[in-house]
Amino acid sequence: MKLRSISIIILLSLILISCNQNTAFDKQEIKDKIMAVLSKQEKAWNNGNIEKYMDGYSRSDSLRFASGGNVRYGWEKTLRGYKKSYPNKSIMGILTFSEIDIKVISESDALVFGRWELHREKDDPKGLFTLYFQKTKDAWRIVHDHTSSSK
Repeated sequence: MKLRSISIIILLSLILISCNQNTAFDKQEIKDKIMAVLSKQEKAWNNGNIEKYMDGYSRSDSLRFASGGNVRYGWEKTLRGYKKSYPNKSIMGILTFSEIDIKVISESDALVFGRWELHREKDDPKGLFTLYFQKTKDAWRIVHDHTSSSK
C-alpha cells in the first residue's frame, strides 16, 4: 500500500511539474515579428499615412491608448485622435523609434518599451512608450499603448 501511495505521489508530482513547464516557443521569432510591425508603422507614418500606421493596432473596441493624461478606447477613436493631432504630413514629421526593448511574456503576449521622436521643421518632440502586443488570428498587434512626451 505504501509503494502504491508513493507511486501516486510521484505521478502527481510529475504531472504538476509538466503543467508548469513553459511551452517551447521561439522568443527571437516573436521579437522579429514585433519589430517588423514597428518598422511598418515608422514607414507608414513617415509616408504621411496614418491609416496604414494604425495597422499595427488591434482593430478592436477594447484597444486602449493612453497619452497626455487621457485614455481612449477603440481603434476608430484612436484613429480619429491621431488625425486630429496630426492633420498633415508637416505636423506628422519624421518618426523614429529607438531603444526598443521587447519582453516576450508568452507565445501570444509581449511588452515593448522604447523611445519615439518626431523630427519636424520647428521642433523635435519626443518621449517614451510602453506597448502591450498580443498575437491575434492575423498577426501581432498592439492592444494597449501608453505614450508619454518629454519636453
